[in-house]
Amino acid sequence: MSEKPSVLFVCVHNAGRSQMAAGWLRHLAGDGVEVRSAGSLPGDQVNPAAVEAMAEVGIDISDQWPKVLTTEAVEASDVVVTMGCGDACPVFPGKRYLDWTLEDPAGKGVESVRPIRDEIESRIRGLLTELDVPVPG
Repeated sequence: MSEKPSVLFVCVHNAGRSQMAAGWLRHLAGDGVEVRSAGSLPGDQVNPAAVEAMAEVGIDISDQWPKVLTTEAVEASDVVVTMGCGDACPVFPGKRYLDWTLEDPAGKGVESVRPIRDEIESRIRGLLTELDVPVPG
């Protein structure tokens, strides 16, 4: 295990919630945490409303793309945060799992995605506190 904690965010399409969560974690933790995201059935692009909602708070996730969930990604992570992928997420002994129930932003406009973005920020800040990673501001 590396010295810094590693977190994997998983949702079905890896196009909205998990991408926003990864963006928040990278933004708030800098290089203090290793960040991964993946989907059990990845989409073909990151949700444009998620990209727009994150850009509104100064976080650019436009260079990200949905990635397929691999057992290697799970094995390499200390904490696995699932977001509505149900039984599709592999479970490995010894990993810490968190299941965040968040509304799916798929097919929603940016107005509907903003509250999801803000809920994710709050949860990321709490996770960083639990991981004992300092958060600026």
